[in-house]
Amino acid sequence: MAIAMDAIRGAADRVAASHGLEVVEVEFTGAGKARALRVFVEKDAAGREALKAKAAAVKDDPEAEPMGLPSGVPIEALSGVTHEDCAVFAQDFGTLLDVEELVPGSTEYVLEVSSPGIERKLYRAADYVRFSGFVVSVKLFTAINSMKTLTGRMTFADDTVTLDLGAVKQKGKKKKGAEPVPETVTIPLRDIEKAQLVAEI
Repeated sequence: MAIAMDAIRGAADRVAASHGLEVVEVEFTGAGKARALRVFVEKDAAGREALKAKAAAVKDDPEAEPMGLPSGVPIEALSGVTHEDCAVFAQDFGTLLDVEELVPGSTEYVLEVSSPGIERKLYRAADYVRFSGFVVSVKLFTAINSMKTLTGRMTFADDTVTLDLGAVKQKGKKKKGAEPVPETVTIPLRDIEKAQLVAEI
């Protein structure tokens, strides 16, 4: 049976909004009894702004209690969600999935809810805008200078990603006789197969 991912995503968005969360991505993987519905959530824009404000207040007040944030990780890269956020969302979303019968054979899958992590994938143009200035690893549909995976500090404008490749050491082997890797490369968004943040810790 086909899985109606648009309907599942819509249901996830509704539940997330009621808890001050946003859905980053929904994935359905596996087959048979090994099926898993994975939902990645983060605080909504207001929640992320509150997290930034709290972090700034702690930074400016030497007597404030530390927030326990990972050292060197920009606040914008954090989802702000807790285990409790994920558990409450999972309970309400799981109930809605059952009531609306959105997953055929609903007893034979596992619902997993988590944050997207600090090395989150970038899915939409809005993600590229939000994380402009961050180090990103991209996998291309077509190789540039014999390399299909490039890592650099990203800027984004007009549906085009520009990577400063000189900002980080490139991984992987160049093919013999390949042209030197340029300092910067410009890639249309449509030419990127997948992309994700690279933690700078």
